[in-house]
Amino acid sequence: MADNPMIVAGGGIGGLGAALGLAQKGFDVVVLEKASKFGEIGAGIQIGPNAFHAFDYLGVGDEARDAAVYIDMLRMMDAVTGEEVAHIPLGDDFRKRFGNPYAVVHRADLHGVLLTACETNDRIDLRVNSEVVDYEQDGSSITAKLAGGDTVTGRGLVGADGLRSNVRARIVADGEPRVSGHSTYRSVIPTERMPEELRWNAATLWGGPKCHIVHYPLSGWKVFNLVITKDNNAKEAVAGKPVTTEEVREQFMHIHELPRSLIDHGTDWKVWVLCDREPVDNWVDGGAVLLGDAAHPTLQYYAQGACMALEDAVCLSHMMEAYSGDHEKAYEDYRKQRVIRTARIQIGSRALGEHIYHPSGVHAQLRNAIMRSMTDEDFYDRLQWLYGSTGLETAAA
Repeated sequence: MADNPMIVAGGGIGGLGAALGLAQKGFDVVVLEKASKFGEIGAGIQIGPNAFHAFDYLGVGDEARDAAVYIDMLRMMDAVTGEEVAHIPLGDDFRKRFGNPYAVVHRADLHGVLLTACETNDRIDLRVNSEVVDYEQDGSSITAKLAGGDTVTGRGLVGADGLRSNVRARIVADGEPRVSGHSTYRSVIPTERMPEELRWNAATLWGGPKCHIVHYPLSGWKVFNLVITKDNNAKEAVAGKPVTTEEVREQFMHIHELPRSLIDHGTDWKVWVLCDREPVDNWVDGGAVLLGDAAHPTLQYYAQGACMALEDAVCLSHMMEAYSGDHEKAYEDYRKQRVIRTARIQIGSRALGEHIYHPSGVHAQLRNAIMRSMTDEDFYDRLQWLYGSTGLETAAA
């Protein structure tokens, strides 16, 4: 390992993105991953144009685009009536407006793009079985303490270690994550088992009373990702617990038979109880800084968790270059650029779940009426702040 590297705690999408960005700016990096191998848990994620902007900055834009499935539209359906509410075309006009496509991709494929780039970069040292549990610093260096008792010393520490970040526990000390009360059930359906009338080349969302369903094709149309969420007042955090099809079906008896039929086509159902945290602006402690879910964990409703982590990675690496490795100045400028944008995602995701995804009665009728009155350009205008801005303008200047 090179002397005085940047240390990155966590080898997920945000951590590897940070490592790649920092290495491209001339910094040596050691990535410390607690698992026994680098990988990503989960199936599909949605990738907006802002994430592709970040991939381009990181030099892996073509590889990311090759891994993706390009859908024709974002489609909003009413889960009670079975009718379409509205759709947002994602073709040439969308790409021209925002400078990059919208796509869906298997999380492991996306992680693999970053992992391959890191593995082939001589400045990046990847280590597994290396959970960062604490750190100490003396003003000129910072030392990461690992679960096994080893230590790694470097010029700075990036906490990209997720929702239950040990680095955040030192910096913010805000305890356990906030349990949202929303349970998400996940499955993957082979395309041949997906009902033909629902094999749409779209990221489809069925919004219903205190629930919603999302489905879209993945992995070259080999499978469909299926995610069903219920606001069922869940009290405890759960991650990946196996559940029966019957248990899932019981949660969604109140919706239209067409979207409900998808449940019986799913197999190996697992449930997660969604968690996030309150937005904070204290991301920095001397030589340590937070990134991605460690800094701003969010609910899924904007489909922007990975996208925000990638933006963070690019912004941080640009700031480290701009201030010639002076992490005190670089961290503070990075923090200032990222806090408001990511807080908007955190707070807005909660509001989206309540007012767009899960309303009922007149509230749902109002949602439908407003969305049906909007033109394609109206939708694009509403999305401009998110997809037209990467939050990186200052960093890229």
